Amino acid sequence: MEKQSLILITGAAGFIGSCMVQYLNEQGIENIILVDKFTEAEKQKNWKHKKFKYLVDRELLLEWLDENKPKIEFVIHLGARTDTTEFDYNIHRELNVEYSEDVWNYCTAYNIPLIYASSAATYGNGELGYDDDDRMLGDLKPLNPYGVSKNEFDKWAIQQVNAPPLWAGLKFFNVYGPNEYHKERMASVIFHACKQIETHGCVKLFKSYKEEFKDGEQLRDFIYVKDIIKVIWWMYNAMKKLEWTTVKNGIYNVGTGKARTFNDLVNATFAAFDKQPNITYIDMPNDIKDTYQYFTEASMLKLKHAGYEESFISLEEGVDDYVRNYLSKKEYY
Repeated sequence: MEKQSLILITGAAGFIGSCMVQYLNEQGIENIILVDKFTEAEKQKNWKHKKFKYLVDRELLLEWLDENKPKIEFVIHLGARTDTTEFDYNIHRELNVEYSEDVWNYCTAYNIPLIYASSAATYGNGELGYDDDDRMLGDLKPLNPYGVSKNEFDKWAIQQVNAPPLWAGLKFFNVYGPNEYHKERMASVIFHACKQIETHGCVKLFKSYKEEFKDGEQLRDFIYVKDIIKVIWWMYNAMKKLEWTTVKNGIYNVGTGKARTFNDLVNATFAAFDKQPNITYIDMPNDIKDTYQYFTEASMLKLKHAGYEESFISLEEGVDDYVRNYLSKKEYY
């Protein structure tokens, strides 16, 4: 009896990973290997109602693969240590670089297409812009160990002679959406704003420490997680149908291509509550003051040239859906 083809997803109990699993379930796909640390109680709501074939502890993945020899048709590698305030690089190196190398090498050995998560944190303060040209990776200067680790793997990936047959690294910009509750301090501003509105009726934003930016006018490229999933789903299908060629292999930005202010973000959050904005500005914590990004905006031409034609959900539409259909109802995706 021939083995079933499976999709392997790392970080499957996390924010983006769990949303990816849900979307696959909605497409009728249940032959999935979920990989993560499933002992973390706060993440259980992200995965326990999903439909899947296998549940594998991330630390045992290679051993499990060697023992079970599953027939894997595709790998979506979303697992990572994403805490930008964790300054022990050894932690990021182990999970974001070395583990990713292991996943890459497995996909290479077994001829499996791969999509993996990188990050806009690789761009640092943006002095070189936000162009996802593979040739610029060596010049980027990330501002924290997390960003360094993501850039180190990107650089390693493009230098490899031996690679998965088809692959893409995706630089996610500021992602928000359901299933991020466990991220605590690292959850989106919308998540925290929603809690503040419900509890205090006002939202606190960081003051600006640059003259060219007024308080709350710091700019980010905010992208709804449902758009992230649509991009991955499109790439998955393109690779599966062999509409993706090796020429397209490389690193891609995934943002909306339109920077918006934190004031815009919070105004949209209040609007989703049908309330008038009430914003106060507070001092920025010292541990992030020197590494704070004041502007990010993805160049999206490379993804468009690769064939992606879908438009992105506007900030107002995304925030409204997130707040009304998930946060205010305590629902998960």
